[in-house]
Amino acid sequence: MGIFLAEIIGTAILVLLGNGVVANVVLNRTKGNGAGWIVITFGWGMGVFVGAFCVTKYSGAHLNPAVTMAMAAAGRLEWRMVPVYIGAQMIGAIVGAILVWIFYREHYKLTDDGDAKLATFSTSPNVRNLTAAFICEVIGTFVLVFPIFCIVASSTDKGDIPLPYKQAVTLGLGALGALPVGLLVFAIGLSLGGTTGYAINPARDLGPRIAHAILPIPGKRDSDWGYAWVPVLGPIAGGLLAAGLARLIL
Repeated sequence: MGIFLAEIIGTAILVLLGNGVVANVVLNRTKGNGAGWIVITFGWGMGVFVGAFCVTKYSGAHLNPAVTMAMAAAGRLEWRMVPVYIGAQMIGAIVGAILVWIFYREHYKLTDDGDAKLATFSTSPNVRNLTAAFICEVIGTFVLVFPIFCIVASSTDKGDIPLPYKQAVTLGLGALGALPVGLLVFAIGLSLGGTTGYAINPARDLGPRIAHAILPIPGKRDSDWGYAWVPVLGPIAGGLLAAGLARLIL
């Protein structure tokens, strides 16, 4: 399995399970309707774990443009590989979102709340202050990416991994190295997800938002493009800050 295909598959699984748990909780007449925030955060954490577990040995399981750009900025990935990773992640995120819509299609028909339908695709702030939301996404993504650098630093000698495979997120720990990252996402959701819904991943938000815009979802609202830049630029900024600190101290 090549890097491009691995990132498509891993990101599609991440979004299918992550947005799938949101759909299960917020759409009408599902088995999980009303199950609450802890179920959503745990589902997202496990979605990250499963997606990363499946493809870590093939691509390092970035599944996130913020991670990819941070790895490049820290010298662990050739910059020429960045478009390959991000292109695959965007495709995978759109595919995953479409699969959620197919899976829960009957429940979308039974749900009148357009905001709830959009929530099964992309994030939004509970208090609409774009500057504050941007800062939240920066901090949340920093808390995701910097520990990833710590995991890699504690498990590998960064000089021993040949480019372009210096991008490893879980490579040094093997496939089960994806579990700490899944738990990290779970923790971020529980502690830092209450403001913006913790996108912390540009592809996870923008890809499904595009899918929401083009899919024939009955009774849907607009895709909130006025907010869409926040969960793209905020995570990238947070990831680059984490890379800068990692280069200084790790």
